[in-house]
Amino acid sequence: QVRLVESGGGLVQPGGSLTLSCAASGSFSSLSAMGWYRQAPGKQRELVATVTPGGRTNYADSVRGRLTISRDSAKGAVYLQMNSLKPEDTAVYYCYLQLAWKYDYWGRGTQVTVSS
Repeated sequence: QVRLVESGGGLVQPGGSLTLSCAASGSFSSLSAMGWYRQAPGKQRELVATVTPGGRTNYADSVRGRLTISRDSAKGAVYLQMNSLKPEDTAVYYCYLQLAWKYDYWGRGTQVTVSS
């Protein structure tokens, strides 16, 4: 059973920075990708960024250049460095892990609020 636990959310002013962390536990020998999604109030969950075991990254256009995903394969962890945050980045951020290109797992989410 895969378990994902996020940390690092909080309140930050526009232009500020936050780093999200996600620790994965369990068996994931067929790891396809890890990453982050987010869901703002009244909106659908959307991709933020993903990274494959080989290091290939994918970003939403709205965050490219401001948010950076990284991973520590040895620890089963994935991180999201968020810079130049905007109010529209306010959302619950969910850690994501995919096995064998078809089995999706989610964390419970961490709130990020960008407000002055």
